[in-house]
Amino acid sequence: MTKNDYSQELSYAVEAALNAGKYLLKNKSKLNVRIESRPKDTKLQADVEAENLIKQSISSISKYPILAEESGKSVENLGDTFWVIDPLDGTANFSRDIPICSVSIGLVCNMKPILGVIYDFNNDDLYKANNITKEAFLNNKEIEVSKINNKNQAVLVTGLPVNTSYENDSLKKMIEDMQTWKKVRMIGSAAIASCYIASGKAELYKENGVFLWDIIAGAAIIESSGGNAKINNFKDNFQVDIVFSNSHISE
Repeated sequence: MTKNDYSQELSYAVEAALNAGKYLLKNKSKLNVRIESRPKDTKLQADVEAENLIKQSISSISKYPILAEESGKSVENLGDTFWVIDPLDGTANFSRDIPICSVSIGLVCNMKPILGVIYDFNNDDLYKANNITKEAFLNNKEIEVSKINNKNQAVLVTGLPVNTSYENDSLKKMIEDMQTWKKVRMIGSAAIASCYIASGKAELYKENGVFLWDIIAGAAIIESSGGNAKINNFKDNFQVDIVFSNSHISE
């Protein structure tokens, strides 16, 4: 595939993300309706309708299949190259009027992040990246990771997924690690956390048990802005462990 091909696909993702994000903002009152609720997770009408919009937009102009959070795989065999869509990353934040959520669209090839688009619609901030050309932008202004290389000067972003262990040993290890950083933030959106690393607002984001659709667009943006995106422990349900850094600081 050529550079021009990827650039065209990136424009498809940008258009789809902008349309979905604006739709979520404009129709929030009717979309903020729970259709499923589990002890540590929430699904809204917003998730389903935004995903449908994105899939319709992309499938009408792109030949690649889709893996989406709500509907899964568009075909049984996704092949080497496919879209990965999270229509609303940070659903719980959206439902409670916490303005940290986004639309996230990525393209992968051989399970490597190629393109990433994340639309922080509350702030009208569009992050986009082409990991082939190593270009990453926030609202068309090029971004890069920070140069901080010491934990005592760095910001860690992390989260507590649904299956987090709260056993004493696990909590002790977590607290000991947090104490080595200057600041620690939990913001409730993997996509936005990734953008914070890519644009130099924080130095490292790590979380276990997130899903591919939560982080693949962010991985492309981070790598394109000079950072390092480690994705490990792939499971059949597309759950993964990740460490995203500015590449100047270690876990």
